[in-house]
Amino acid sequence: MTRRLPDLSVYLVLDDALCGGLAGMVGTARAAVASGAGVVQLRLKEAGTADRIAAGRALMAALSGSGAALIVNDDLEAALAIGAHGLHVGQDDLPAAHARARLAPGMVLGLSVESADAAARVDPALVDYVGAGPVFATPTKGDHKAPVGFDGLARIIAAAPVPAVAIGGLKACHAADARAAGAAGLAVVSAICGQPDPSAATQALLRAYQEAPA
Repeated sequence: MTRRLPDLSVYLVLDDALCGGLAGMVGTARAAVASGAGVVQLRLKEAGTADRIAAGRALMAALSGSGAALIVNDDLEAALAIGAHGLHVGQDDLPAAHARARLAPGMVLGLSVESADAAARVDPALVDYVGAGPVFATPTKGDHKAPVGFDGLARIIAAAPVPAVAIGGLKACHAADARAAGAAGLAVVSAICGQPDPSAATQALLRAYQEAPA
């Protein structure tokens, strides 16, 4: 079965604290995908697998029929139990080869990369896209590596053999620079989560990315 990469233009990474818990995450995800977000990532770093499965099932129901993909961060068992569209892992998480061996044939696999060297080592037979960055420092992920800026982002993307989404403190005003660096989209947390109008925030991000020169 061929793996189909979702639209990466606006890639929402949910934050339960910013969204105000599960109900807020579901509402934010529903609003974002209705406004053009192609991917929603469930990232519950402090939760257990059972809680991730419960949240993921609620999100899958909310996203049903939207065409958007639900990606689970760093919990293979939860991704499989949910029937999610994919899994995303970091450099220090489950190795990509191990994850790919257990994922269903159509599930996509994303990998975080923080340097051009790491990007160059990506195996496109295993990994479908990378999250490149962080571009800027961000409080939503306290253990992130040093920010790379847009020049560093461009180097990472040039080295990657698969599409890359830019991540790390990005807002709509950064869309043109991210696209100029070669990004296939913007992965964001606080630019949508916790915003007074997640729909309008998503629309602004999507419009800024689509209108930026490729």
